[in-house]
Amino acid sequence: MNKLLSLLVTVMLSVSLPVFAGSAQNTELQFSAKEVDKFAKSVELFAAKEGARAFIIARVGRPKKDLPEGISFTHTAIAVYSSITLDTGEIVKGYAIHNLYQKEGQADKSELVIDYPVDFFWGVSNLKAGIIIPTPELQQRIINVIATGKDKQLHNENYSVIANPFNNRFQNCTEHTLNILNAGVYQTTDMTQLKNNAEQHFKPQKIKASPFKLLLGNWFVDDVSTKDHSGKVYTTTFTTIGKYLQNNELLSKAVVLNKEGEVEQLL
Repeated sequence: MNKLLSLLVTVMLSVSLPVFAGSAQNTELQFSAKEVDKFAKSVELFAAKEGARAFIIARVGRPKKDLPEGISFTHTAIAVYSSITLDTGEIVKGYAIHNLYQKEGQADKSELVIDYPVDFFWGVSNLKAGIIIPTPELQQRIINVIATGKDKQLHNENYSVIANPFNNRFQNCTEHTLNILNAGVYQTTDMTQLKNNAEQHFKPQKIKASPFKLLLGNWFVDDVSTKDHSGKVYTTTFTTIGKYLQNNELLSKAVVLNKEGEVEQLL
């Protein structure tokens, strides 16, 4: 009977539960290492040509057909132009990417990890990058937040892929990114103030899924929780961050770059 119940639950989840792609660090390579390396370098080159010292970067971890409506990217982080020490000891200039990743084997917990463009795009299902470049002044403020370790003060390890951006009960990669941006904008790490300001000025993405599907997620999927929501479910996405910066005159450029080198305006 227990086996039958387990099988029934598995079928219900596969058919009914929306597929949310979280912020896993280690994922299986779906392109050749050469292709990933070439694409990662093209992203760095594009950002460097734009003079970006800090920018928001996003990747696609699942096929588009598997993503909830209105969500185009599955992981978001902040890239900062930095001095990078290679395994040989040589110091080179490049972009270090500051991520919030789910802990391996513990999907409802997260940690802050620095990696680099090749690592960032290693397991993507589509060689496509979202690139949001804030204004130069905001870039510098973002750099200051990270350089002084304030990004760590803004981290909540309790993870939900659909975390509510207006409270701090859970957090996902895009909400953490929004926290860092707002810490730069408002010059504070006071979480209460940051959440109040976000609620006044930031418009999140509504998750279009039935209450029953979300309930299944609450019961059976470690990294899906709606306990921080009341009523409809909203979360932070890469695109809503771009719109937020645009609406508040904090945006220099927002684009999508593909493996052919084609650039499409995001907003």
